[in-house]
Amino acid sequence: MDDFEILSKLGDGTYSIVYKVKRKADNKIYALKKVNLQKLSQKERENSLNEVRILASIKSNFIISYKEAFIEEQDKSLCIVMEYADRGDLYQKIVQFKRKGCLIEEADIWKIFIQMTKGLKALHDLKILHRDLKSANIFLFSDGSAKIGDLNVSKVVRMGMGLTQTGTPYYASPEVWDNKPYDSKSDIWGLGCVTYEMITLHPPFRAQNMEGLYNKIIKGQYPKISDKYSSDLAQVIDLLLKVRPEDRPSCQCILKHTLILKRIEYFQAQAGIEFEDLEDVDENQLLKTIRLPKNLLGLGDKLPKANYNPIKPKKKLTIEVKNKNEVQDNKEPNFNSIEALPSITHNKRFNSQSEKIQSKKIIKLNKGKDEENENKNDEENKNQIILSQRNNNLKNVKVDSPSKNIIKKDNVNDSPKNNRNNKLTNSNKNQKDLKSFFQGIGLGEIYRIYAPQLEGYNKIYKRKYNNNYVNKSSTKKALPNIHIVNNQNGKKKNIKK
Repeated sequence: MDDFEILSKLGDGTYSIVYKVKRKADNKIYALKKVNLQKLSQKERENSLNEVRILASIKSNFIISYKEAFIEEQDKSLCIVMEYADRGDLYQKIVQFKRKGCLIEEADIWKIFIQMTKGLKALHDLKILHRDLKSANIFLFSDGSAKIGDLNVSKVVRMGMGLTQTGTPYYASPEVWDNKPYDSKSDIWGLGCVTYEMITLHPPFRAQNMEGLYNKIIKGQYPKISDKYSSDLAQVIDLLLKVRPEDRPSCQCILKHTLILKRIEYFQAQAGIEFEDLEDVDENQLLKTIRLPKNLLGLGDKLPKANYNPIKPKKKLTIEVKNKNEVQDNKEPNFNSIEALPSITHNKRFNSQSEKIQSKKIIKLNKGKDEENENKNDEENKNQIILSQRNNNLKNVKVDSPSKNIIKKDNVNDSPKNNRNNKLTNSNKNQKDLKSFFQGIGLGEIYRIYAPQLEGYNKIYKRKYNNNYVNKSSTKKALPNIHIVNNQNGKKKNIKK
């Protein structure tokens, strides 16, 4: 029980309790039936083990499926884990409709009837008699399916006949009441009683005492169903509740009846409901009888294996890690040059002719603005040429000092002013390259919009250098008392910057 979490109690009997549990391994809901074997007689213990055997042998869409069986060591109880029916049983549904004062729809009755017949056929093909078919043993699911359960008193009959009188009196067949041998036709009688109860919301045979009930069942006297239902349902009830067993049809004959085939085809065409079973039944699939050992703790090794659906493993997130050599080889891209920029394709589709005209106007405006910017850059280049020519005149420079009168400066380009001019020329080239790049891919308008955000660069780009402009602070520090030597006259002229 450590592998399960008990959620609620679904029902209890004299020596058994049924719980709604959650399995910790897969977090799914199951029904767990706990039977106290110590309080049972030898025959009752055999019946409990027989239920495990039959449940584990049958693989059908119309029988409650077996999941696991084990022995609880603390109180030596037999625990049977089965499929959980989330809509309860048919008896609970009948009680609900009875309280509401309304009848069950005929379509729902046909669906449940067909599935009950399919489930009985799966049992009968293995020569198994249910022997206690009633509305409380038909379990319902939210997807509309109905399955037969509670096989505690079910019996495998090799010779095809049973002798033990068992079952619920309201659903017991006339041959069971008469203590006569019975076969699968006794379950057909119970099928008729459950179908009748779905229609009228009460069993077909009722009396104040057991003697009155016996007389009605032996004679086959029951009230007719309501006229609200079709005559086909009344005909099916009449076929199932025949007093003589040989007059009742088998499950195979019922499913091949024209009334039933018509309903099956209708549900398949209209609602897409399939009434197909898992596989063909083989008599060899029936497990061997489970022998009861003297020590109940040794029973666990003889129980059938678990039959849970396989748990799907969770997908793990895998991250590929590159080698150090590969990481070192991958150098960061240089976006300072146009060649290093990623290729961009500009494919724009226009929804209307007006958008095309507007786009053409924008392109013309961009071209005009681009030409203005080019003229500004040309002026800046001319100013830079003038400054460079002026700097070339400063090759022969005389500096007044106590030790030396004349010092020639050959590397005038190393001054702060010239360094600044070199940086400006490089930035202008980069700006022009980026501008031409964006215009080439059709994004000149974007460049025009976002370029002004770089205010510091724009001031440098748009600044005009005339012949009178000199950075006084930088020249005073770099060139104190500068004179130009005139080779022709030999006179010195002071230049005020």
